[in-house]
Amino acid sequence: MQTPDRPKSKNLRVLSKTFSYLKPYRFQMAVSSLALLFTAGVTLGLGQGLRHLVDAGFSARSKQELGYALVFIILVGILLAIGTYIRHYSVSWIGERVASDIRRDVFKHIIFIHPSFFETNSPGEIQSRITTDTTLIQTVIGSSASIALRNVLMFVGGIIFLFITNAKLTMIVLLSVPFIVFPILFYGKKVRNLSRTTQDKIANIGSYVSEALLNIKILQSFHHQEEDIQKFSQTVEAAFDISVLRIKQRALLIGAVILFILTGISVMLWIGGTDVLEGKITGGELIAFSFYAIMVANSVGAVSEVLGDLQRAAGATERLMELLLSESEIKDPEKPILLSSVLHINDGNHYLNGSSNRNGLKINLENLYFSYPSRLDKQAIKGINLEIPANQTTALVGPSGGGKSTLFELILRFYDPTKGRILIGDADLKNLSLKDLRSLIGFVPQQPILFSGTLRENIAYGKPNASFAEIEKAAKSAYVTEFLNHLPDGYETDLGHLGTRLSGGQKQRIAIARAILRNPRILLLDEATSALDSESEQMIKHALDFLMKERTTIMIAHRLSTVVKSDQIVVIKEGEIESVGTHDELIKKSELYERLAKLQFHTELL
Repeated sequence: MQTPDRPKSKNLRVLSKTFSYLKPYRFQMAVSSLALLFTAGVTLGLGQGLRHLVDAGFSARSKQELGYALVFIILVGILLAIGTYIRHYSVSWIGERVASDIRRDVFKHIIFIHPSFFETNSPGEIQSRITTDTTLIQTVIGSSASIALRNVLMFVGGIIFLFITNAKLTMIVLLSVPFIVFPILFYGKKVRNLSRTTQDKIANIGSYVSEALLNIKILQSFHHQEEDIQKFSQTVEAAFDISVLRIKQRALLIGAVILFILTGISVMLWIGGTDVLEGKITGGELIAFSFYAIMVANSVGAVSEVLGDLQRAAGATERLMELLLSESEIKDPEKPILLSSVLHINDGNHYLNGSSNRNGLKINLENLYFSYPSRLDKQAIKGINLEIPANQTTALVGPSGGGKSTLFELILRFYDPTKGRILIGDADLKNLSLKDLRSLIGFVPQQPILFSGTLRENIAYGKPNASFAEIEKAAKSAYVTEFLNHLPDGYETDLGHLGTRLSGGQKQRIAIARAILRNPRILLLDEATSALDSESEQMIKHALDFLMKERTTIMIAHRLSTVVKSDQIVVIKEGEIESVGTHDELIKKSELYERLAKLQFHTELL
C-alpha cells in the first residue's frame, strides 16, 4: 500500500502547458492582475503614510497633520481590503476552474484508453493524479502564483523605495539578505521534503482505511481486527514521527529567520537611529525605511517558499500531461464501415431506433492468437478457428485459465489479437467503430458490477435514454421485482457504493436486467447464474431462455448442467480448442469433457 512520492520538477517551463486552460478566462485574469498591481501599489504607499504620520504628526506636534496621516492610513487600509478581496476571489476562482477543467479532460481522456493501459498504470495512481496533482496545480494557480507575483512586485518596489528613502541603510539591508535567505533555502528544503513525506504517509493511512473498509466482511470473517489495528497503528505512528521531524525543522527555520531578521533590523535601527539623532534623516524616514526593509525581507521568504510549490506543481503537470498524451492502442478505424452493412438492412437507423425485430449475428474466429501486453511471453490464445452460428447458443467450457474470458475480451475489442481476425457478420470487427461494435453486444460478467446510484440508474446503465416502462419490463424479466418491495424507495433506492446493500444474487439480477434492457444482438454471459441460489437461478434461466432465442449467445460455464442444452459446446484448454460439439457428441469424443461431466454430474447426484 505504498503511495508514490509527489515528484518535483526543476523545469518550471512545463507549467506553460496549463496556459491553454487559462485562455478562456482572460477577463478574470485581467481583473486579478489589475487587483494585484493595485494592492501592491497601495501597500507600498502605506510606508509613505507612516513617514508622514511621524514627521508631520508626531515630530511637528500637529494634530491636524496627525489627523491627515491617520485618515490616509485608514483610506489605504480600505483600498487594500477591497483590492485584496477582488484579487483573492478572482485568482482562487481561476485556480478552482482550471483544476476542474483539467480533472474533466483527464477523466474524459482516460476512460477511452485501452484496458491494458491499466495493467501497467495503477487505477489508484491515476486517481491520485486526478485528485492530488490537480489540487497542487489549483494551489499554484489560485494562490502560490499570485503570492509569488505579489511578493516580486513588493520586493522590487520595496528596494526602489529603500534607495529613495536612504541609500546607505539600503546597502546594510542588502548585505543582511543572504543571512536571511540561507536558512530559508537550507531548512526550507528539508521542511518541503518532510512535508511531502508526511503527505505520502497520510495517503498510506487513507489507503489502509479504504482497503480495510472495502473488504470489511473478509476482515471480520477472519477476525483480523487486532492485526489490522496493529498495522494501522504502525502506519499512523510512522506519519506522526515524520510530522514531528517536519515540525522541528520548521520551528528551527522560523527561529533562525526571526533571529537574523531582528538582528539585521537592530543593526539598521542603531545606524539609522544614530543618523536621526545627528539630524541626517528624520524619524519618519527611519520608520518608512524599516517598513520597506521588513517588506523586502518577507517578500524574499515568501518567494522562496512558493518556489517549492511551483516545482511540485510542475511535477504534477508533467504527470497529468503524460496521461493526456497517452494514446489508446484500440482506436476507431479511419473510415469505419456502416453498421447497416453489418446488419444487412437498408436503413441503419432501423436498428438504432430500437426495432424489436432483432436477429443475432454469426461470429467467426480465424487463426486467432493473442498474448496479454503484460505477459507477452505467454500465449493466452493459440491458433483458434471457430464459427459461432447466429441465433444459437455457444457454450465455452474447460479448466480455469484456458482462455475463455480472453475470447470475450477480444470480441468486445478490449484487446486486438496478436494474429488472426474476428468477423462479426462478414465484417472484421476492427473495421467497425467501437461505439457501433459494442452497441451490438450485451455483457453479463461473473462478478456483477453495480455503480453508486439508484436501482433505476443501474438498470438503465446500458441504455440511459430508456423509458421507465422499458426499465420496469426489464426488471420484471430478470425477476428484480421479486425483491423490489424490500427496497425502501423502490426504483429510486440508492444502492450504495458498488451495490453493497444488496446480496450477490440481487446484484446479478440487476446486471441481467441491464443486459435485457440493452436488447443486444450478441449476448456474452460469463457464469451469469453463478451468484444465484437455486430458486433465483431457475427464475433467471427462464429470463435468459427467452432472451437468448432472438440473438447469438456465447456463455462461459463451469457447471456443465447449465450448458447441456446448448446448440454448440466448445471445450477450451490452455488457449486451444480441444473439441467442439453437442453435449452428447462430446461425451463420446472428448476425454476432457467426459471427465468433467462424470465428476460434476456424479457430484450433483450425490
